[in-house]
Amino acid sequence: MSYRHGFGFALSPERLWSELEAVDQFERWWPWLTDLTVDGPGLAEGSVLTGVVSPPLPYRMRVRIEVVECERLHLISAVIGGDLTGPSTLRFRPDGDGTWVDATWTLEMQQPAMRLASRIGRPLLQWGHDRVVDLTVAGFRRRIEAL
Repeated sequence: MSYRHGFGFALSPERLWSELEAVDQFERWWPWLTDLTVDGPGLAEGSVLTGVVSPPLPYRMRVRIEVVECERLHLISAVIGGDLTGPSTLRFRPDGDGTWVDATWTLEMQQPAMRLASRIGRPLLQWGHDRVVDLTVAGFRRRIEAL
């Protein structure tokens, strides 16, 4: 499953980054994420986040996110492992008074049943994936607009 999309946020890169550093709040912001643990300093190179993702479909995925490159205000590059595997990148750039974030990743299902389902029901799985992304962005926007 490949994804590439951009999102605008009404916070400067500094303020947006500061909010993203609150990894201990992720489960509160995003109800589809549970059992989150962080090994390392959080949003930094070498940190590993693990948790369970529950999209609006009847399956759950355990994921491991290893931050392999982190350039404050500009870039987060990670390798996803667990029930989903693949590279992921978030690029940040100023956009007027706000910030534009380009999100790209290519993920492959690892659970045998989900691998089969991805061959047969790719549109439904893509829909579930896209809803999780939409919920993530909407939840984060609600959080930062409340500041």
